[in-house]
Amino acid sequence: MRWFWIDRFVEFESGRSATSIKNVALAEEHLHDHFPGYPVMPNSLIVEGLAQTGGMLAAEYHDFKERVILAKISKMTFHGPALPGDQLTYHAEMDDISADGAVTSVTCHIGDRLQAEGQIFFAHVADQVTGKSLFEPGQMIHMMRLLKLYEVGRKPDGSAIMPPAEMT
Repeated sequence: MRWFWIDRFVEFESGRSATSIKNVALAEEHLHDHFPGYPVMPNSLIVEGLAQTGGMLAAEYHDFKERVILAKISKMTFHGPALPGDQLTYHAEMDDISADGAVTSVTCHIGDRLQAEGQIFFAHVADQVTGKSLFEPGQMIHMMRLLKLYEVGRKPDGSAIMPPAEMT
């Protein structure tokens, strides 16, 4: 991924759910164009933050061996704007995961207020990209550490999630 639209994970339970946060800052370049005089976080970037939260949940489940891409947004509802100074809390619940992909139910909250909700489908594309590296494993692990996934991540049995040995 070239841009991350999350700042860090605050909860992560392998195969079940993930919660991350995004602080909306007036210093972000996209806010100066959307909209001049009334900066609003674009809903498309909120969807991307939700997808990154759910996508990491789907990718970690298979130790990042499967390439995960956003395949479909079956529904998404927005209940209000996200403004500079807001802290977005993204939450993804794993509804289903299989060899073909994953389905997550996602929400975005600003404090106690529901800002967005929807369902995102992810596809595993490992067979289509055989021999092509979509990311350098060391860089991916570094990014996951910056996002604090390994600090908060837990397996269903409660043990800590560790970086896959082949990626370190």
